[in-house]
Amino acid sequence: MKLVRYGEPGHERPGAVAADGTLRDLSAEIGDVGGEFLAPHALRRLRTLDLSRLPVVDMPARFGPCVAGTTNFLAIGLNYRDHAQEIGAKEPAEPIVFNKAVSCIAGANDDVLLPAGSTATDWECELAVVIAQDCYDVEPAMASEFIAGYCVCHDLSERILQLEHGGQWVKGKSFPGFGPLGPWLATPDSIDATALPMWLHVNGQIMQSSNTRQMIFSPTYLVSYLSRLMLLRAGDIITTGTPGGVGMSRKPPRFLAVGDQISLGIEGLGVQRHRIVARPPATR
Repeated sequence: MKLVRYGEPGHERPGAVAADGTLRDLSAEIGDVGGEFLAPHALRRLRTLDLSRLPVVDMPARFGPCVAGTTNFLAIGLNYRDHAQEIGAKEPAEPIVFNKAVSCIAGANDDVLLPAGSTATDWECELAVVIAQDCYDVEPAMASEFIAGYCVCHDLSERILQLEHGGQWVKGKSFPGFGPLGPWLATPDSIDATALPMWLHVNGQIMQSSNTRQMIFSPTYLVSYLSRLMLLRAGDIITTGTPGGVGMSRKPPRFLAVGDQISLGIEGLGVQRHRIVARPPATR
């Protein structure tokens, strides 16, 4: 299934993409795409529905973040071999883990506000894992039972704050709008997350072109690994790292500026489109 949340920010409704490509409303079936409705038994019930009998949603509709109720937004660094090679880094022996603030989560096609004074905002197309139910200390062989699905994540990064101001990477990763998710959440039965082509364009120029085969640590391994460090809950996000082609690695480096148009996608998970816009002046 392809599950979505559509509507204006803060007023999203649950939906699903039918086989004919139409968007169908799920409000009569579930409260939201999150929480208890991500549990395996709930998703099994949804898969039995005849989506053609559900109300059609008029398009175009805004695609909000494809999951609700996220309490923890975890991210993995240097998890693609081609990315490690392009920056001259050794492949990590264990996952590099950091956080993005949940307040950075945004819709799949929302505008991205450039942080005030930023000269080094970068792009990162990533595969994200959505947790289905409470998950703690699980073995890799069991981890798939705790995955509700996968989606596209754009892990936007302000490199100067991330890399030159000490401390944790969360500093450059958590501005409002720096974590678009969607357009849809694809349940695990519909894709092979370990072999998906992925790409990102800026102003029509291809910047990233890779495949999830380049991952060092697989999604199931990451779920198991993180579950040994903390309790993961339904709706929590693990974004699994980016492939080669980021702006800071280009010669000369290329970063995002007001007016840039970004498109990115992963096969089977849809496409995101963003416009970089100036942040309005602060009110005092």
